[in-house]
Amino acid sequence: MRVVSLVPSLTEAVAASLPGVLVGATDWCSHPADLDVTRVGGTKNPKVERIVDLAPDLVVANEEENRAPDLDALRAAGLEVLVTEVRSLPQAFGELARVLHACGAVRRPRWLDEAEAAWADLPEPRRRTTAVVPIWRRPWMVLGRDTFAGDLLARLGVDHLYARHRERYPRIPLEELRAAAPDMVVLPDEPYRFTADDGPEAFPGLPCALVDGRHLTWYGPSLVQAPRVLGEALRAAAR
Repeated sequence: MRVVSLVPSLTEAVAASLPGVLVGATDWCSHPADLDVTRVGGTKNPKVERIVDLAPDLVVANEEENRAPDLDALRAAGLEVLVTEVRSLPQAFGELARVLHACGAVRRPRWLDEAEAAWADLPEPRRRTTAVVPIWRRPWMVLGRDTFAGDLLARLGVDHLYARHRERYPRIPLEELRAAAPDMVVLPDEPYRFTADDGPEAFPGLPCALVDGRHLTWYGPSLVQAPRVLGEALRAAAR
């Protein structure tokens, strides 16, 4: 089986579960750190000819991270493309199982069972917290409706204030974000790399939780540690 992954989360999942199956991945596929495969460009601008030249049996993609015209071009070249949709934790677990089966797995990997157990065993939050969750600045964009990251935060007791917005990643002026008066601001380090020096200064007087974007937005082996890693960062900010 020869697989090209156009999604960093799926790259990590396939590499951890089926060593040697991946032959290509995007420039943004950073895990596992020692992944040695052909790089095929970005998630939004994959090099279609390079992917075709790799002659994969399957290309795995995501409806949000990858563009339809690129996937159509791969199909037109005769390649099979599996497109995932992940907007909640249960959906992530289902899609991961589907992808791994399509890539040749004959049994569920242990990490997938461990991830499901880690999220199933969460204690009930002592209190619920409201937040805004920027994912970009210049312009400011935040989590809106129907997002995987929003579902994870809700399971950890954090309700983001734009969960019912008509858009999934709305552009919201900074003044409006401040006026929403959240209990805290959650600042991941991807897709925009918020840091202690770049982000919190925009929200004076509000607790800011700097969180690992991989644990907040990736669906794969990182889900095993995500409840603990995210929970610690959120609790630290709320003190």
